[in-house]
Order: sequence, then structure tokens, then C-alpha cells
Amino acid sequence: MANATLSYNRKVSAMKRIRLALVFAAFALGSIVSVQAAVETYDIDPVHTWVGFTVGHFFTKVPGFFGTVKGTFVVDRNSLENSTAEAVIETASITTNNRMRDDDLRSTNFFAAVTFPTMSFKSKAWKSAGDNTYAVTGDLTIKSVKKEVVLKVTSMGFGPGMKGAAISGWEVSVALDRRDFDVTADQGLIGNTVDVLIYVEADLRKPAQMTPLTSKR
Repeated sequence: MANATLSYNRKVSAMKRIRLALVFAAFALGSIVSVQAAVETYDIDPVHTWVGFTVGHFFTKVPGFFGTVKGTFVVDRNSLENSTAEAVIETASITTNNRMRDDDLRSTNFFAAVTFPTMSFKSKAWKSAGDNTYAVTGDLTIKSVKKEVVLKVTSMGFGPGMKGAAISGWEVSVALDRRDFDVTADQGLIGNTVDVLIYVEADLRKPAQMTPLTSKR
């Protein structure tokens, strides 16, 4: 009788250990899924993104923009300070609504678009600056010059866009000295401080579809 009772107790204890292990495993798996779900990749929508700038010209300012841009935001929705961002802009897409001026800006006098067809930015650190705004430090490369800059990035929100597709919105600004990037022509005629203002709409990237395995015969 004693042996039977002991055997029963051992079975109960073993079952309890198994149940406890399953609970811990489920908790751990749920935590992993939760962390993975918090990280999302958003691709810049070039149709709804504006990369604009203004630069001094004598006593006023001339506006312009770059029309071709691509890039991504990899976002930790639970902590945006863990996010990353990168973008590539085609220098030849610069537009100021004046053909002669635009051709000059594309030439070796300024951006040398044939030799340096793109400029790029890649973030290295995000630091909260309050009100959904972040000081984003990263490397900006224009022509052959790579320089660390700090962008002011504001998260404008996350939610449904056209036809209910998930999107995010961002506002980015920075003041650059064009001389830092070897863009030095027309000193005294054109200002050296370039005020950049960017509005970004980005689309949530859908998970890659798994291709079912097919057996070979």
C-alpha cells in the first residue's frame, strides 16, 4: 500500500512539473512573439513624401525639393528610441522650377550628379526630445563627404491610410552648412545655410509569404 501511494505521489509530482514547464514555455514564447510584433518596418512612399529645402539668395530664399527618394523606418512601437531609419535620394531629381538653375545644381559646380548620383542618410541613435520628437544622430553622405548630423524627427502617428493599409507619418528637419559637403559655389550670392524640411509617409511592409515546400518525385 505504501509503495502504491509513493508511486502515485511521484506521478502527480511529475505531472505538475510538466505542466509548470509548459506554462513557462508558453510564457517565454509569448514574450518572444510580443517583442517581435513590436518591431515593424515601414517603407517610404515616394508619392506622399516631400524632401524640401530653402537656401538664401541675396535678400530672400529660394525653395526646392528632391523628387526621388526611397528608404525605410524600422520601428519599435514600444520604444521609438530603439528605431532606425535610412534613406537614399537621387541628386539629379533636384527641382527649383528653373531649368537653367537646376542644370547648374546638377553640374560639377554643386552636386556633380553624374559622379555622385545619390546622397544618403543612415541613423545611428535616437534620443527622445519630448512630444513624440527625437534627436536622431546619423551619417549623412553628400558627394564624397560623410558627416555626422542630428536630425529633428517627429512621429506624426500610426494608423490606417488609403484602403485601410497601415502607414506611419514623420516630419524631419535639419539646418546644414553646404560647405561641409563640398558644395561651395557662388559664395556671396547663395547662402551657406540650407534649411531642410521633409514630410514622410511610409507604408508598413507586409511579412514575406512562405512558399510551401513541394515534394520531388
